[in-house]
Amino acid sequence: MTDPIVTLANDHLTAVVSDLGAELQSLTTDGSPLLWHGDGAWWTGRSPILFPIVGRAEGDLIAVGDFTAEMKSHGFARRSLFRRIAAEPTLVRHELTATEATRAIYPFDFRLTLTHALDGKTLTITAGVENLDTAPMPFGLGFHPAFLWPLPGHEDAPHVIQLDNGAEPLLARLSGGQLTEERRPSPFVKGRLVLDQSQFLKDAMVFPEGAGAGLSYGPEDGPKLRFSFENLPNLAIWQKPGAPFICIEPWHGMAAIAGAGPQIADRPYSLTLTPGDSVKFSLKIVID
Repeated sequence: MTDPIVTLANDHLTAVVSDLGAELQSLTTDGSPLLWHGDGAWWTGRSPILFPIVGRAEGDLIAVGDFTAEMKSHGFARRSLFRRIAAEPTLVRHELTATEATRAIYPFDFRLTLTHALDGKTLTITAGVENLDTAPMPFGLGFHPAFLWPLPGHEDAPHVIQLDNGAEPLLARLSGGQLTEERRPSPFVKGRLVLDQSQFLKDAMVFPEGAGAGLSYGPEDGPKLRFSFENLPNLAIWQKPGAPFICIEPWHGMAAIAGAGPQIADRPYSLTLTPGDSVKFSLKIVID
């Protein structure tokens, strides 16, 4: 019987990836953990992939044209068993395609591939979506990795997120899981955000535009995790209040706007693929 997890390793990093959800389970450097370990007392997720929606739908009801169905927050990929289609010492690729169960809630034939690859001190996660159907296919996709906060060995140090572009993107908030249209002043100052647990008492901080394509996270005076994003224009930062982790989430697509209806295609930054078309997204994490 195939082991449901695979371990990737090189001289700098070790990553463990599960066939369930094609989800990263751990990321360590020199034996020191970086990724949240999924303690159910706080949150069982570690690094789920969000597809075919990002965030919640009002009443958990989505629609595609006249088709309607119930879909839980962030879609079904994170709870689906992927097929492992390639495995090497530093790379693993998984694939998810439509089944009778997925068609009952998302009426399309599709292919979702997830590739985790190590190269030196870099982990790259690449997602590909292909429309295998005969009709246009709306969807959203996002990454949702959770990292230890504080990072090991820096328990007493303030932790900072620094946007590469030095921007001060406007803040959007969620209400009942729905995205509000109000935009609030940015918590970033010249691209710098000192993390504080009080920032998450009202759920995630969402930045629909302007956060750019890269950032760093870590103690103010210490090693950093450096992130770069491809084809992921939206950013969310989330902590379950009081939990010892921080989620840094680049997305293409967001939660439904409150009162805007259930159509996936109407969600902010949703994508629609024509039959036979495909698109890729990537998240790169470099260990400083």
